[in-house]
Amino acid sequence: MDISPGTWNSSFGGAGSGGGSLSGPWYSTHKKCAHLRLVCRAEQKPYYRSKLWWCGITLLGLGELGNFTAYGFAPITLVAPLGCVSVTGSAFISVFFLKRTMRTADILGGTLTITGIYLLVTFTPNVPQELTARQVQNYLVSWPFLVYSIVEIIIFCILLYFYKRKAVKHIMVLLMMVALLASLTVIAVKAVSSMIALSVNGKMQLTHSIFYIMSVLMATSCAFQIKFLNQAMHLYEATAVVPINFVFFTTSAIISGVIFYREFQSATLLSVFMFLFGCLLSFLGVIIIARNKKEGHLQIPFIDCGHIPGQKLTGKIQPDSHSSCYGTLNKEDDSVKRQS
Repeated sequence: MDISPGTWNSSFGGAGSGGGSLSGPWYSTHKKCAHLRLVCRAEQKPYYRSKLWWCGITLLGLGELGNFTAYGFAPITLVAPLGCVSVTGSAFISVFFLKRTMRTADILGGTLTITGIYLLVTFTPNVPQELTARQVQNYLVSWPFLVYSIVEIIIFCILLYFYKRKAVKHIMVLLMMVALLASLTVIAVKAVSSMIALSVNGKMQLTHSIFYIMSVLMATSCAFQIKFLNQAMHLYEATAVVPINFVFFTTSAIISGVIFYREFQSATLLSVFMFLFGCLLSFLGVIIIARNKKEGHLQIPFIDCGHIPGQKLTGKIQPDSHSSCYGTLNKEDDSVKRQS
């Protein structure tokens, strides 16, 4: 089974890190457990034949379905910041599934995140969530959104120019493009989810062309968003990508919710301040949890070398966790040096 570092980071760092899905930590932890269990077996088999891996996939699907539904019943400014639950949850779930040590930073970051969540839920503006196709059309042609769209397109084109022509693949450039696309994604997701919810309740909205326009926008922006995010995960450590992506994604989603859906139009100054303070606490919590958090090396399995005439070898050799091979047979001296 080939597990490259890029694939490893993309699999375990990307899921649920920014979209607000509660399934993210369960999926990434289950998938990593599945890989570790398969590596431990003498007879290797593809990861997609593991029941544990399919359990993670099922949890991911259920979580994303719930995340999609949430946008139809709650403001974007509330759903998007709650993605910090995914990062915080992964830190605590990994203690039970991956047998990692609970760090002081995890406890501190989790406390800050929970406090931020409380403030977000308490001071999120209470706006009507019944969104019709006619309202979405009116929002699309409103001058605040048109100005916002023009500015966003200009910034994205500049970043894309440096990415394509100048081959600039800095983490900030990649994740800023992800965030700009994510702002369109959350706008489209909320519109589609709200229109589906109204249609289920008897107020048919699926016959309007705007529903299909927003569906195409949702799928397209999400596809390109994943492309740039995977590029970032391939080039940089997940511990750097996850907190930055969460901050950028949440910020862009809140701005798009404020401008497009006017979610803070009737909010008081105190509510705005406490909401922003809750976002800040959530950002700090995620950064503290992810800071200096390294991927653990694979400790198992060990291979029994047996006795080789003329060679004094250690009894067992640990495979190289950074490649798909099992390393080489080392002499005792070399093995001792490597362990030290």
